[in-house]
Amino acid sequence: MKPQTKRKISFLVGFAAYFSTIWYLWDTPAVYPLKVFVVLLHEISHAMTAVATGGTIEKIILDPNQGGACYCPGGSAFLTLSAGYLGSLAWGGLLVSAGQAKRINSRWVTAAVGILVVGLTLAYVRSPFGFWFGLAFGSVLVLGAVRLSAAINQGILLTLGLTSCLYAILDIKSDVLDRPDLQSDAAMLGDLTGINTVVWGGLWITVAVLASTWLFQWSYRRA
Repeated sequence: MKPQTKRKISFLVGFAAYFSTIWYLWDTPAVYPLKVFVVLLHEISHAMTAVATGGTIEKIILDPNQGGACYCPGGSAFLTLSAGYLGSLAWGGLLVSAGQAKRINSRWVTAAVGILVVGLTLAYVRSPFGFWFGLAFGSVLVLGAVRLSAAINQGILLTLGLTSCLYAILDIKSDVLDRPDLQSDAAMLGDLTGINTVVWGGLWITVAVLASTWLFQWSYRRA
């Protein structure tokens, strides 16, 4: 068997193992920190888009029920509201890409993500749960970057990235398509544009599925 074929088989086996494990443990405490981390990425995406379009950040809150909110007045409301689910998807793609990049030291990337989480938490997260979660999660990432091997840090980045992509899809389905009356980003965007909430949810989940499929194919080709 050719080495390239072995790598591709290893990639498929690894992906199947990850997906099976995440799916089985999805509603358990083992995956809970990863899900809250993705919620934080969602809110950070709102904040970054608001600032990029001329707005400001007042505060970010996270709650233990995997909910969150970003208070970021000013800027483009349309782009800021659109940035949450799609932003966590984009973060997932970046983390997966960094985890597979052979020329980038994965330990540096993990450390950078941890420092970013701690810094943004100190600067903007104002709910008690979110504050302590951000400090703890970011610190664990920095500690992992210092203490663990580059190979393990690659696995950390891939796990964070894949979970972010998966959670973005499931979150859109749960918050928008399954519960269209929920006060969500799509509902606020519907009020802003006059376009039905489900239309925005359908558009976002289509983008998320297509992007995740492309990311999987890209990763497989690079294996």
